[in-house]
Amino acid sequence: MATTNPNLSSFIWSVADLLRGDYKQSEYGKVILPFTVLRRLDCVLEPTKADVLAEKALREKAGLNPEPFLLRKSGQFFYNTSPLDLKKLMGDQDHIGENLRAYMQAFSPAVRDIFESFEFHTQIDKLAKSGLLYMVTEKFATIDLHPDVVSNAEMGAVFEELIRKFAELSNETAGEHFTPREVIRLMVNLLFIEDDQALTKPGVVRSLYDPTAGTGGMLSVAGEHLASLNPDARLVMYGQELNPESYAICKADMLIKGQDIANIIFGNTLSADGLPGKVFDYSLSNPPFGVEWKKIEAVIRKEAEQQGFNGRFGPGLPRVSDGSLLFLLHLIAKMRPAVDGGSRFGIVLNGSPLFTGGAGSGESEIRRYVLESDLVEAIIALPTDMFYNTGISTYVWIVSNRKPAARKGKVQLIDASSFWQKMRKSLGSKRKELSPEHIEDITRLFGDFKEVSRHVDGSPVPISRIFANDVFGYHTITVERPERDATGKVVLGSKGKSKDKPMADANLRDTENVPLSDDIAAYFKREVLPHAPDAWIDTDKTKVGYEIPFNRHFYVFKPPRPLAEIDAELKGVTDRILTMINGLTA
Repeated sequence: MATTNPNLSSFIWSVADLLRGDYKQSEYGKVILPFTVLRRLDCVLEPTKADVLAEKALREKAGLNPEPFLLRKSGQFFYNTSPLDLKKLMGDQDHIGENLRAYMQAFSPAVRDIFESFEFHTQIDKLAKSGLLYMVTEKFATIDLHPDVVSNAEMGAVFEELIRKFAELSNETAGEHFTPREVIRLMVNLLFIEDDQALTKPGVVRSLYDPTAGTGGMLSVAGEHLASLNPDARLVMYGQELNPESYAICKADMLIKGQDIANIIFGNTLSADGLPGKVFDYSLSNPPFGVEWKKIEAVIRKEAEQQGFNGRFGPGLPRVSDGSLLFLLHLIAKMRPAVDGGSRFGIVLNGSPLFTGGAGSGESEIRRYVLESDLVEAIIALPTDMFYNTGISTYVWIVSNRKPAARKGKVQLIDASSFWQKMRKSLGSKRKELSPEHIEDITRLFGDFKEVSRHVDGSPVPISRIFANDVFGYHTITVERPERDATGKVVLGSKGKSKDKPMADANLRDTENVPLSDDIAAYFKREVLPHAPDAWIDTDKTKVGYEIPFNRHFYVFKPPRPLAEIDAELKGVTDRILTMINGLTA
């Protein structure tokens, strides 16, 4: 993994000293991040600057659109057509604001979009008003960020360090756009573990997609990780992000790392998929937990109704108060078909997608679809207090349409909730982290695909369990009991289908969940009839449901303490209370 250049980081950080007083700490990033990007691009384009300007004049004279020629001349995914650069801007202190604006306007549209999403023009105004614009620009103009001096990997590492620092300073939103690096490393390990080709074959190209890209952390870590395993492999990255500033940071980070930023899209992935029809080898996502989707409900329902399984939401829609499962369905639609080599993705979800919603509900139907389609490889429970903005339990789902033979028809559940170490310093809600050893252990548990227990206080506690897909399915049967009149006689129907048949008493109606592996009639005879001999099943109301009661599968029975021990403890407490009362009344 690339290390951050300490001199470069501290230089960029020293700009914060200039801003102190005029800017709040949490606002430093709004100035430093876009300026870092601007200087990097300035340095990258420097060697081809004269050629690009000459090419522009030549093509415009011939009446041609110069853009494709300029990209070729710059040798990058972007260009700038201004005769100015940051060093030249320093020569005209009185017009620094308008010249800086003119220079930025001369970038190719994809780069201008980055600065617009940063709302950089607002910062230029603010810096000018504070009398800081020339000083800050001059500071950046003096540092050499050319790729020969600072590699893409180093630059990316510096940029990520800055993002992380600013995320910590404005703690209230840190978690929204930021997934802890060690969680991403774990997910990336699990994604690549079975893909020997990507890990060993020279020149292999793979695509990776994040529909909730944030500041691009998942894409970056995945890229670094694959490069460390196979320097000859190339990961082409795609993403979409809803928050303008995060989108700008992500796009800038990708640009700095030499990725094509046309693949990073702004907007709401669920209501306006920016990469329609595209499929990917891998995807990673940490969507927002438990966020309602009322604002986009009409668009989502329309797609579900009109396109069904040809769209993204054919299997069902979750309740409006929690859109997590919509992201799961979206990612399934983005998988490269199995016949073309297939796909695997990792998504972080909270507990509710595992079990919310009974048989026939949208959530249950989505679980039914992914399990009956044999797409779930594993679900891993992470420790609590792992994320910046929430302390709740979280789960990583690994989903694939190219399961290895041993995994077919099965789901592996891994309870990694005890794999953590305390952080030296808490960040928001994040108090725990995974060490490299924990990541290795969890990766091994997944890779070995075996049932594993560890011994705690002498008794075995399961940490990896394997189940057939249908273990999570059940039939919900509706059990009816007859209505009786005042004399206790069964009331019979008088017309239609129910003529001369016992009428059901709605107050006595009950439901039972019967495991899919059980025969309904045998279950009914065994579990219901002994207690209610007059009951029957209303077969029209039978529904199939699926839930994944994760904790139940890892529950370890602890026998209660001996009664004598509890009695002795109670007696001790009672005696103490009596002594205290006597002391008060004495």
